[in-house]
Formats: sequence, C-alpha cells, structure tokens
Amino acid sequence: MWSAEVLKAQGRRPDRVSVEEITWLKRLRQGLGKTRRSLINQLKAIVGQGPLNQDAVTEIEALLLSADVGVQVCDRIIDRLQAKLREETLPPEAAIAYMKQVLRDILDNPGGKGYDKNFAPEKDTLNIWLVTGVNGVGKTTTIGKIAHLAQTSDYRCLIGAADTFRAAAVEQIKVWGTRSGTEVIANQGQNTDPAAVVFDAIAAAQARNTELLLIDTAGRLQNKQNLMEELRKIRRIIDKKAPDARVESLLVLDATLGQNGLRQAEIFREVASLSGVVLTKLDGTAKGGVALAVAEQLGLPIRFIGAGEGIEDLRPFSSYEFVEALIGG
Repeated sequence: MWSAEVLKAQGRRPDRVSVEEITWLKRLRQGLGKTRRSLINQLKAIVGQGPLNQDAVTEIEALLLSADVGVQVCDRIIDRLQAKLREETLPPEAAIAYMKQVLRDILDNPGGKGYDKNFAPEKDTLNIWLVTGVNGVGKTTTIGKIAHLAQTSDYRCLIGAADTFRAAAVEQIKVWGTRSGTEVIANQGQNTDPAAVVFDAIAAAQARNTELLLIDTAGRLQNKQNLMEELRKIRRIIDKKAPDARVESLLVLDATLGQNGLRQAEIFREVASLSGVVLTKLDGTAKGGVALAVAEQLGLPIRFIGAGEGIEDLRPFSSYEFVEALIGG
C-alpha cells in the first residue's frame, strides 16, 4: 500500500500497512542482496580498521564506483566525508551512520532540490500520470503494479493504452488490467493515434470520477522528434480536456543498465518534462547504486522502486528503507 503517512494525510485507511511493510522490507533487502554484499562487507572492513583516514576514503571511493553510483555522486560523497574528517575523527559506527545520512541527503534532495516525499494521487480529484520508457525496462508491468497499488489503497483507477506503436503493447496492458482489477481504455488496431486514446481515456475517467489515470506511452528513442511531437500532442489534449488535473510524467528505468540507463533517461528528460523516475529490476543487480545517480545526475526524485516480479513488488520509494536495505546492519 501507499505509505501510512500518505494514507493518513489523505484520510485513507492504513490498517494493513504494518505487516505488508515488514514483508516489503524483507523483499527489498533480498532484492538488493548483490549490491549489498558488494558494498556492506567491504565498507565494514574499511571502517573497521579504525577511524577514517584518507586511505580509507580512497578505498570507499573505489567501492562506490563499483556499485555504479557514478563519478558525480561519488565525488559528492567523498567531498562530504573529507569535510567531516577535517572536523572530527569518525570511529567505525559513526562512519557508517554518517554514510547513511549522506546517501539519504542525496536521495531526498535530487539535484540539490527538495521534493514532496509523500507522493501519491490526490484524493477526490483527477490525477493523470504519463508513464514512459524504452521497450524492455518493465513499463507495462510497472503500470499494472501501480494500478494494483492504487486499487488496494482505495483509489479509483483507469489505464489508458496509448502505446499504439508496438503491436503487443495493448494486449499486454490489458492482461495487467485484468490482474489488477483495472479497466483499460484502448482503441483497436496498431498505429492508432495515441492522442485519440488519451482523449477517450480522459473522458472515461471524468465520467467515472476516477482519481488516477495511468497512461502508457511509446518509447521510440530511435526517432526523438516523433516521440517529442507525440508527447506534446498528448499534453495538449490533457491541458484542453482536463485543465484541472494533476499531471505527472514518470520515466521507467531498468536498474540493471546502470549508467547506460541514465543516458536513455537524459533523452526522455529533454522531451517528456519528467517529474519522477520509477526504478525497476533492483533485485539481482549489483548496480543498485544507480538510484543515487538518478537523484544526483538527473535531478529527479525516485517515486517507486521494483524489487521482484510479483504484483506486490513495486512500492513507493523511501530513502530510509532503501539506505537501510543497502548498507544497514
């Protein structure tokens, strides 16, 4: 479910949160196992040698780069550590605690800017989330899982199947609609105008007093101009048809791609006016540090993370949960 804090703030029931959250934290910890093992054991070995010194900081730098946090993020972390060392000596436990604080600061302030951590659809209003990303990153699956999360959190939800370029996209999203108990608005036939689908989906959402409309969009990086024009047309339809809707543009990013995935993300950031990232496939990758690179290099908040193939394995992002699963005791 959406976090207890969000549900409470919106007057929703958080009664099933505790057991589910415990289960989710276990899954997240297991999913980040490869990254965790490559980080935590070596990190503890480094800080366990005694108070941090410059040699230890150099070792930590190499360790972070191996987890694919990226040079920019690594430089920021190392700068913070060195500044702290100039102020005081850090025994092992304090060094780990300070590392956690630094990592959370990066995740909570993407690009040096704070953002609303209680991210959820607004109650009793139309929220429209455009979901984009290249084929293979888990975009369709992500939409289905968000729809399931919305349904179990008592939001009225619809899906708009506006990725009409890929032949199997509509059928796949319908399967996830069935699994999540969410109606899918779609037009028949490949190469149907995506904007027409969005128009129909908004009309249906307004007629049903829908709170969350999830729109699947195409991800054709090989033709950036077409993608840009398509997304602009969709936004014009939304602005005209639903001027009061709360609109988010979310990019689905495959964590296993590491820094290569960030290059894709930069293109989408140019054309899609992104407001957040969904990081998928964190389970089984040693590149979990890419979450930090997303926040620092793209300047975008992570809104959801996926750490498994099950319908429950996508949850709202929490920097505390992530950092504890990554380098917690």
